[in-house]
Amino acid sequence: MKIKELVQAWEQTAGGRIAARDYRLSLPVRDAARIAALAEMYPLRGESELIAELLSAALDELEAGMAYVAGPRVVAEDEEGNPVYEDIGPTPRFLALSRKHLQALEAQARQ
Repeated sequence: MKIKELVQAWEQTAGGRIAARDYRLSLPVRDAARIAALAEMYPLRGESELIAELLSAALDELEAGMAYVAGPRVVAEDEEGNPVYEDIGPTPRFLALSRKHLQALEAQARQ
């Protein structure tokens, strides 16, 4: 499934369970084989590190792929003087929630 398709599916089925901070997952056999292949190709990286880096890249792509939805409010002007409208799509909410959870995780780490 493509990243953009995931976003669309998630928008249609919002909600879900809160995940534990220690993430344990079972991969489909094909993905597990590809992780093993990458670990063999790049022996200085462990499988967990490869998975973490791939997940990080996928999350970056996910964020970049979220649809911009122009809202009614002008928040800036571009270099040509055209209005730039606030984004009322999923990106601002994702970024705000990401910041919220980052702050909570950082606070937990300081305790």
